[in-house]
Amino acid sequence: MQQKLVPFDEKLRRVALKEYAILNSGPDDDYDNLTFLAATICNVPVARISIIDKDQIWNKSGYGTYNSVLSRKNSFCDKAIQEDLPILILKRSENPEVFEKARGIYHREYSFYAGVPLHSSQGYPIAVFCIFDTEEKDLSDQQIKSLKALAGQTLNLFEFRKQKNKLYQVQNKLKEKYRELEKFASIVSHDIKSPLANIISLSELLKDENKGKFDKDTEQYLEFLVESSYSLRNYVDGILSFYRSDHVLEKDNVNVDLHKVLKGIIDLYQVSKDIEITYPNEVSLQNVNKAALTQVFLNLISNALKYNDKEVRKVDISFSKDEDFYYFEVKDNGKGIPKEKSRDIFELFTTLDVADREGNLGSGIGLATVKKLIESMGGTIEVESELNSGSNFKFRIKRL
Repeated sequence: MQQKLVPFDEKLRRVALKEYAILNSGPDDDYDNLTFLAATICNVPVARISIIDKDQIWNKSGYGTYNSVLSRKNSFCDKAIQEDLPILILKRSENPEVFEKARGIYHREYSFYAGVPLHSSQGYPIAVFCIFDTEEKDLSDQQIKSLKALAGQTLNLFEFRKQKNKLYQVQNKLKEKYRELEKFASIVSHDIKSPLANIISLSELLKDENKGKFDKDTEQYLEFLVESSYSLRNYVDGILSFYRSDHVLEKDNVNVDLHKVLKGIIDLYQVSKDIEITYPNEVSLQNVNKAALTQVFLNLISNALKYNDKEVRKVDISFSKDEDFYYFEVKDNGKGIPKEKSRDIFELFTTLDVADREGNLGSGIGLATVKKLIESMGGTIEVESELNSGSNFKFRIKRL
Protein backbone atom coordinates (compact mmCIF):
# COMPACT_ATOMS: atom_id res chain seq x y z
CA MET A 1 0.00 0.00 0.00
CA GLN A 2 1.41 3.40 -1.01
CA GLN A 3 2.01 5.76 1.88
CA LYS A 4 0.90 9.37 2.17
CA LEU A 5 3.31 11.56 0.23
CA VAL A 6 5.48 14.27 1.77
CA PRO A 7 7.16 17.26 0.10
CA PHE A 8 10.12 16.10 -2.00
CA ASP A 9 13.38 16.30 -0.06
CA GLU A 10 16.37 14.64 -1.72
CA LYS A 11 18.46 14.36 1.44
CA LEU A 12 15.68 12.76 3.49
CA ARG A 13 14.76 10.58 0.53
CA ARG A 14 18.26 9.05 0.46
CA VAL A 15 18.17 8.56 4.22
CA ALA A 16 14.92 6.64 3.82
CA LEU A 17 16.42 4.58 0.99
CA LYS A 18 19.43 3.64 3.12
CA GLU A 19 17.16 2.04 5.72
CA TYR A 20 16.18 -0.66 3.23
CA ALA A 21 19.81 -1.68 2.52
CA ILE A 22 18.72 -2.82 -0.93
CA LEU A 23 21.21 -1.04 -3.20
CA ASN A 24 23.52 -3.50 -4.96
CA SER A 25 21.83 -6.45 -3.27
CA GLY A 26 21.91 -9.79 -5.05
CA PRO A 27 19.41 -11.23 -7.53
CA ASP A 28 16.06 -12.35 -6.19
CA ASP A 29 13.45 -14.49 -7.94
CA ASP A 30 10.61 -12.78 -6.06
CA TYR A 31 11.39 -9.46 -7.76
CA ASP A 32 12.12 -11.08 -11.13
CA ASN A 33 8.71 -12.76 -11.08
CA LEU A 34 7.04 -9.37 -10.61
CA THR A 35 8.80 -7.72 -13.56
CA PHE A 36 7.98 -10.75 -15.73
CA LEU A 37 4.31 -10.45 -14.81
CA ALA A 38 4.32 -6.71 -15.49
CA ALA A 39 5.82 -7.17 -18.97
CA THR A 40 3.37 -9.97 -19.76
CA ILE A 41 0.23 -8.23 -18.48
CA CYS A 42 1.05 -4.89 -20.13
CA ASN A 43 2.44 -6.52 -23.30
CA VAL A 44 5.73 -4.61 -23.25
CA PRO A 45 9.31 -5.80 -23.91
CA VAL A 46 10.90 -4.28 -20.80
CA ALA A 47 9.96 -4.00 -17.12
CA ARG A 48 12.16 -2.82 -14.27
CA ILE A 49 12.27 -2.25 -10.55
CA SER A 50 14.56 0.77 -10.40
CA ILE A 51 16.17 1.99 -7.17
CA ILE A 52 17.00 5.72 -7.28
CA ASP A 53 20.38 6.56 -5.71
CA LYS A 54 22.12 9.95 -5.55
CA ASP A 55 23.38 10.07 -9.14
CA GLN A 56 22.50 6.65 -10.50
CA ILE A 57 19.60 4.31 -11.00
CA TRP A 58 20.23 0.71 -10.01
CA ASN A 59 17.84 -1.96 -11.21
CA LYS A 60 16.93 -4.53 -8.58
CA SER A 61 15.21 -6.51 -11.31
CA GLY A 62 14.99 -6.09 -15.06
CA TYR A 63 13.01 -8.08 -17.58
CA GLY A 64 14.05 -7.73 -21.23
CA THR A 65 17.06 -5.51 -20.41
CA TYR A 66 20.70 -6.04 -19.47
CA ASN A 67 22.00 -2.71 -18.13
CA SER A 68 21.69 -2.72 -14.33
CA VAL A 69 23.05 0.80 -13.69
CA LEU A 70 21.90 3.97 -15.44
CA SER A 71 22.48 7.68 -15.09
CA ARG A 72 19.80 9.33 -13.00
CA LYS A 73 19.93 12.77 -14.66
CA ASN A 74 17.21 13.24 -17.30
CA SER A 75 15.93 9.68 -16.75
CA PHE A 76 12.25 8.80 -16.80
CA CYS A 77 12.44 7.39 -13.26
CA ASP A 78 13.92 10.62 -11.87
CA LYS A 79 10.96 12.47 -13.34
CA ALA A 80 8.58 9.85 -11.89
CA ILE A 81 9.74 10.31 -8.29
CA GLN A 82 9.57 14.10 -8.51
CA GLU A 83 6.07 14.20 -9.94
CA ASP A 84 3.19 14.09 -7.44
CA LEU A 85 1.40 11.35 -9.39
CA PRO A 86 0.41 7.77 -8.49
CA ILE A 87 1.62 6.70 -11.96
CA LEU A 88 3.59 8.63 -14.57
CA ILE A 89 2.82 7.78 -18.22
CA LEU A 90 4.99 9.26 -20.98
CA LYS A 91 4.58 9.07 -24.76
CA ARG A 92 7.09 10.38 -27.25
CA SER A 93 4.45 12.23 -29.29
CA GLU A 94 3.17 14.01 -26.19
CA ASN A 95 6.49 14.56 -24.37
CA PRO A 96 9.16 14.82 -27.11
CA GLU A 97 11.51 16.96 -24.98
CA VAL A 98 11.57 14.35 -22.17
CA PHE A 99 12.52 11.55 -24.58
CA GLU A 100 15.10 13.76 -26.28
CA LYS A 101 16.83 14.51 -22.96
CA ALA A 102 16.85 10.81 -22.11
CA ARG A 103 18.64 9.93 -25.36
CA GLY A 104 21.72 7.82 -24.66
CA ILE A 105 20.70 6.79 -21.10
CA TYR A 106 19.00 3.56 -22.16
CA HIS A 107 20.34 0.81 -24.42
CA ARG A 108 17.57 1.46 -26.96
CA GLU A 109 15.24 4.26 -27.99
CA TYR A 110 11.90 4.08 -26.22
CA SER A 111 8.64 5.77 -27.13
CA PHE A 112 6.55 4.76 -24.14
CA TYR A 113 7.11 4.70 -20.37
CA ALA A 114 4.89 4.07 -17.34
CA GLY A 115 6.25 4.20 -13.81
CA VAL A 116 4.68 3.78 -10.38
CA PRO A 117 6.78 5.45 -7.65
CA LEU A 118 7.43 3.35 -4.55
CA HIS A 119 7.34 5.35 -1.34
CA SER A 120 8.94 4.50 1.97
CA SER A 121 6.89 4.23 5.14
CA GLN A 122 7.70 7.92 5.75
CA GLY A 123 6.36 8.85 2.31
CA TYR A 124 9.64 9.42 0.41
CA PRO A 125 9.97 8.01 -3.15
CA ILE A 126 12.85 5.55 -3.18
CA ALA A 127 12.21 3.49 -6.31
CA VAL A 128 9.99 3.10 -9.36
CA PHE A 129 8.22 0.05 -10.76
CA CYS A 130 8.23 0.80 -14.49
CA ILE A 131 7.65 -0.57 -17.98
CA PHE A 132 9.06 0.52 -21.36
CA ASP A 133 8.14 0.03 -25.00
CA THR A 134 9.69 1.12 -28.28
CA GLU A 135 6.23 1.94 -29.58
CA GLU A 136 3.60 4.23 -28.14
CA LYS A 137 0.63 2.51 -26.57
CA ASP A 138 -2.34 2.99 -24.27
CA LEU A 139 -2.77 0.97 -21.10
CA SER A 140 -6.22 -0.31 -20.22
CA ASP A 141 -7.67 0.40 -16.79
CA GLN A 142 -7.07 -3.26 -15.92
CA GLN A 143 -3.42 -3.04 -16.93
CA ILE A 144 -2.89 0.14 -14.89
CA LYS A 145 -4.55 -1.49 -11.90
CA SER A 146 -2.35 -4.58 -12.32
CA LEU A 147 0.80 -2.45 -12.60
CA LYS A 148 -0.07 -0.64 -9.38
CA ALA A 149 -0.77 -3.95 -7.65
CA LEU A 150 2.62 -5.32 -8.70
CA ALA A 151 4.25 -2.11 -7.50
CA GLY A 152 2.49 -2.50 -4.16
CA GLN A 153 3.77 -6.06 -3.86
CA THR A 154 7.29 -4.83 -4.59
CA LEU A 155 6.97 -2.29 -1.81
CA ASN A 156 5.82 -5.09 0.52
CA LEU A 157 9.02 -6.97 -0.33
CA PHE A 158 11.03 -3.84 0.44
CA GLU A 159 9.33 -3.47 3.81
CA PHE A 160 9.81 -7.14 4.60
CA ARG A 161 13.50 -6.81 3.80
CA LYS A 162 13.83 -3.77 6.06
CA GLN A 163 12.07 -5.48 8.95
CA LYS A 164 14.19 -8.60 8.47
CA ASN A 165 17.36 -6.51 8.59
CA LYS A 166 16.16 -4.83 11.77
CA LEU A 167 15.43 -8.24 13.26
CA TYR A 168 18.96 -9.41 12.41
CA GLN A 169 20.37 -6.33 14.11
CA VAL A 170 18.27 -6.96 17.22
CA GLN A 171 19.29 -10.62 17.22
CA ASN A 172 22.97 -9.71 16.96
CA LYS A 173 22.62 -7.25 19.84
CA LEU A 174 20.81 -9.86 21.92
CA LYS A 175 23.50 -12.42 21.16
CA GLU A 176 26.17 -9.96 22.23
CA LYS A 177 24.26 -9.16 25.42
CA TYR A 178 23.81 -12.85 26.08
CA ARG A 179 27.53 -13.49 25.62
CA GLU A 180 28.25 -10.70 28.08
CA LEU A 181 25.74 -12.16 30.55
CA GLU A 182 27.17 -15.63 30.08
CA LYS A 183 30.68 -14.32 30.72
CA PHE A 184 29.46 -12.42 33.77
CA ALA A 185 27.69 -15.50 35.14
CA SER A 186 30.77 -17.64 34.59
CA ILE A 187 33.12 -15.16 36.28
CA VAL A 188 30.81 -14.52 39.21
CA SER A 189 30.08 -18.22 39.65
CA HIS A 190 33.77 -19.04 39.61
CA ASP A 191 34.51 -16.29 42.10
CA ILE A 192 31.76 -17.64 44.36
CA LYS A 193 32.75 -21.29 44.06
CA SER A 194 36.34 -20.82 45.23
CA PRO A 195 35.56 -19.31 48.67
CA LEU A 196 32.46 -21.52 48.88
CA ALA A 197 34.61 -24.63 48.58
CA ASN A 198 36.70 -23.36 51.47
CA ILE A 199 33.59 -22.73 53.57
CA ILE A 200 32.33 -26.26 52.91
CA SER A 201 35.69 -27.87 53.68
CA LEU A 202 36.25 -25.88 56.86
CA SER A 203 32.67 -26.41 58.05
CA GLU A 204 32.93 -30.18 57.52
CA LEU A 205 36.32 -30.21 59.26
CA LEU A 206 34.99 -28.15 62.17
CA LYS A 207 31.99 -30.46 62.52
CA ASP A 208 34.03 -33.67 62.41
CA GLU A 209 36.85 -32.57 64.72
CA ASN A 210 34.50 -31.18 67.36
CA LYS A 211 31.83 -33.83 67.32
CA GLY A 212 30.28 -34.05 70.79
CA LYS A 213 32.03 -30.92 72.07
CA PHE A 214 29.32 -28.43 71.09
CA ASP A 215 25.90 -28.08 72.59
CA LYS A 216 22.87 -29.08 70.49
CA ASP A 217 22.12 -25.55 69.30
CA THR A 218 25.69 -24.99 68.09
CA GLU A 219 25.72 -28.36 66.32
CA GLN A 220 22.43 -27.47 64.68
CA TYR A 221 23.76 -24.10 63.49
CA LEU A 222 26.83 -25.81 62.11
CA GLU A 223 24.68 -28.33 60.28
CA PHE A 224 22.63 -25.49 58.77
CA LEU A 225 25.86 -23.85 57.63
CA VAL A 226 27.00 -27.02 55.86
CA GLU A 227 23.59 -27.61 54.24
CA SER A 228 23.33 -24.01 53.08
CA SER A 229 26.83 -24.14 51.61
CA TYR A 230 25.97 -27.25 49.61
CA SER A 231 22.70 -25.68 48.42
CA LEU A 232 24.54 -22.58 47.26
CA ARG A 233 27.11 -24.71 45.44
CA ASN A 234 24.34 -26.62 43.65
CA TYR A 235 22.69 -23.32 42.75
CA VAL A 236 25.91 -21.96 41.24
CA ASP A 237 26.51 -25.21 39.35
CA GLY A 238 22.95 -25.00 38.02
CA ILE A 239 23.45 -21.47 36.70
CA LEU A 240 26.63 -22.52 34.91
CA SER A 241 24.88 -25.57 33.45
CA PHE A 242 21.97 -23.46 32.16
CA TYR A 243 24.23 -21.02 30.33
CA ARG A 244 26.55 -23.71 29.04
CA SER A 245 23.58 -25.51 27.51
CA ASP A 246 23.78 -23.10 24.57
CA HIS A 247 27.17 -24.56 23.70
CA VAL A 248 25.60 -28.01 23.76
CA LEU A 249 23.07 -26.82 21.18
CA GLU A 250 25.88 -25.87 18.81
CA LYS A 251 26.96 -29.51 18.47
CA ASP A 252 26.38 -31.24 15.13
CA ASN A 253 23.53 -33.72 14.71
CA VAL A 254 24.55 -37.37 14.39
CA ASN A 255 22.98 -40.83 14.34
CA VAL A 256 22.61 -42.11 17.91
CA ASP A 257 22.36 -45.56 19.50
CA LEU A 258 19.86 -44.77 22.27
CA HIS A 259 20.63 -47.95 24.21
CA LYS A 260 24.32 -47.10 24.30
CA VAL A 261 23.68 -43.52 25.42
CA LEU A 262 21.34 -44.59 28.21
CA LYS A 263 23.64 -47.40 29.36
CA GLY A 264 26.47 -44.89 29.78
CA ILE A 265 24.25 -42.74 32.01
CA ILE A 266 22.65 -45.56 33.95
CA ASP A 267 25.98 -47.24 34.73
CA LEU A 268 26.73 -44.18 36.85
CA TYR A 269 23.81 -44.99 39.16
CA GLN A 270 23.35 -48.74 39.24
CA VAL A 271 26.24 -49.23 41.64
CA SER A 272 23.55 -48.81 44.30
CA LYS A 273 21.47 -51.93 45.09
CA ASP A 274 18.29 -49.95 45.72
CA ILE A 275 18.06 -48.70 42.13
CA GLU A 276 16.26 -50.41 39.25
CA ILE A 277 16.34 -48.76 35.81
CA THR A 278 14.85 -50.25 32.65
CA TYR A 279 15.37 -48.82 29.18
CA PRO A 280 14.90 -49.79 25.50
CA ASN A 281 17.19 -52.04 23.48
CA GLU A 282 18.32 -51.59 19.87
CA VAL A 283 16.90 -48.13 19.18
CA SER A 284 18.60 -46.03 16.51
CA LEU A 285 17.91 -42.29 16.27
CA GLN A 286 18.75 -40.50 13.05
CA ASN A 287 20.24 -37.00 12.88
CA VAL A 288 19.79 -35.79 16.49
CA ASN A 289 21.84 -33.63 18.83
CA LYS A 290 23.50 -36.33 20.91
CA ALA A 291 25.00 -33.95 23.46
CA ALA A 292 21.67 -32.19 24.11
CA LEU A 293 19.70 -35.45 24.35
CA THR A 294 22.28 -36.93 26.74
CA GLN A 295 22.03 -33.85 28.97
CA VAL A 296 18.23 -34.16 29.04
CA PHE A 297 18.36 -37.79 30.17
CA LEU A 298 21.09 -37.03 32.73
CA ASN A 299 18.89 -34.39 34.37
CA LEU A 300 15.67 -36.40 34.29
CA ILE A 301 17.21 -39.64 35.57
CA SER A 302 19.16 -37.79 38.27
CA ASN A 303 15.98 -36.05 39.48
CA ALA A 304 14.03 -39.33 39.41
CA LEU A 305 16.55 -40.88 41.77
CA LYS A 306 17.28 -37.89 44.01
CA TYR A 307 13.65 -37.04 44.74
CA ASN A 308 12.69 -40.60 45.63
CA ASP A 309 12.21 -41.88 49.16
CA LYS A 310 11.18 -45.45 48.29
CA GLU A 311 13.17 -48.47 49.48
CA VAL A 312 13.69 -49.46 45.85
CA ARG A 313 13.97 -46.52 43.48
CA LYS A 314 12.60 -47.40 40.06
CA VAL A 315 12.96 -45.61 36.72
CA ASP A 316 11.41 -46.87 33.48
CA ILE A 317 12.43 -45.27 30.17
CA SER A 318 10.32 -45.96 27.07
CA PHE A 319 10.51 -44.93 23.42
CA SER A 320 8.24 -44.65 20.38
CA LYS A 321 8.17 -42.72 17.12
CA ASP A 322 6.06 -41.61 14.20
CA GLU A 323 6.85 -39.87 10.92
CA ASP A 324 7.46 -36.48 12.58
CA PHE A 325 8.76 -37.05 16.12
CA TYR A 326 10.69 -39.29 18.48
CA TYR A 327 8.79 -39.79 21.75
CA PHE A 328 10.32 -40.57 25.16
CA GLU A 329 8.98 -41.20 28.66
CA VAL A 330 10.94 -41.22 31.92
CA LYS A 331 8.73 -42.67 34.64
CA ASP A 332 9.68 -43.02 38.32
CA ASN A 333 8.11 -44.09 41.62
CA GLY A 334 9.34 -41.07 43.56
CA LYS A 335 7.73 -38.34 45.63
CA GLY A 336 5.64 -36.94 42.80
CA ILE A 337 4.70 -33.37 41.94
CA PRO A 338 1.54 -31.41 42.84
CA LYS A 339 -0.71 -30.98 39.78
CA GLU A 340 -0.81 -27.20 40.20
CA LYS A 341 2.99 -27.15 39.84
CA SER A 342 3.22 -29.40 36.77
CA ARG A 343 3.88 -26.47 34.42
CA ASP A 344 5.73 -24.14 36.75
CA ILE A 345 8.56 -26.60 37.39
CA PHE A 346 9.97 -25.99 33.90
CA GLU A 347 10.40 -22.27 34.55
CA LEU A 348 13.80 -20.96 35.62
CA PHE A 349 14.33 -20.70 39.41
CA THR A 350 10.98 -22.35 40.20
CA THR A 351 11.29 -24.90 43.02
CA LEU A 352 8.91 -27.13 44.98
CA ASP A 353 10.67 -26.51 48.31
CA VAL A 354 11.16 -30.27 48.58
CA ALA A 355 14.50 -31.67 49.75
CA ASP A 356 16.19 -34.55 47.96
CA ARG A 357 17.47 -37.73 49.64
CA GLU A 358 20.50 -35.82 50.93
CA GLY A 359 18.36 -33.06 52.41
CA ASN A 360 19.29 -30.49 49.74
CA LEU A 361 16.75 -28.20 48.12
CA GLY A 362 16.63 -27.87 44.33
CA SER A 363 17.83 -24.76 42.52
CA GLY A 364 14.96 -24.57 40.01
CA ILE A 365 17.42 -24.63 37.12
CA GLY A 366 17.70 -28.29 36.03
CA LEU A 367 14.25 -28.70 34.49
CA ALA A 368 14.43 -25.23 32.92
CA THR A 369 17.60 -26.42 31.19
CA VAL A 370 15.84 -29.62 30.09
CA LYS A 371 12.97 -27.63 28.58
CA LYS A 372 15.38 -25.28 26.82
CA LEU A 373 17.30 -28.19 25.25
CA ILE A 374 14.17 -30.05 24.15
CA GLU A 375 12.58 -26.97 22.57
CA SER A 376 15.82 -26.29 20.71
CA MET A 377 15.40 -29.75 19.15
CA GLY A 378 11.90 -28.82 17.96
CA GLY A 379 10.13 -30.62 20.79
CA THR A 380 7.99 -30.21 23.89
CA ILE A 381 7.92 -31.68 27.40
CA GLU A 382 5.19 -32.26 29.96
CA VAL A 383 4.78 -34.20 33.18
CA GLU A 384 2.05 -36.42 34.61
CA SER A 385 2.38 -36.95 38.35
CA GLU A 386 0.69 -37.78 41.62
CA LEU A 387 2.05 -37.05 45.06
CA ASN A 388 3.77 -40.09 46.60
CA SER A 389 3.10 -42.14 43.45
CA GLY A 390 5.83 -40.90 41.14
CA SER A 391 6.12 -38.84 37.97
CA ASN A 392 6.16 -39.49 34.25
CA PHE A 393 8.08 -36.96 32.17
CA LYS A 394 6.98 -37.19 28.54
CA PHE A 395 8.89 -35.38 25.83
CA ARG A 396 9.34 -35.46 22.10
CA ILE A 397 11.93 -34.15 19.65
CA LYS A 398 11.57 -33.41 15.96
CA ARG A 399 12.74 -35.98 13.44
CA LEU A 400 14.95 -34.24 10.89
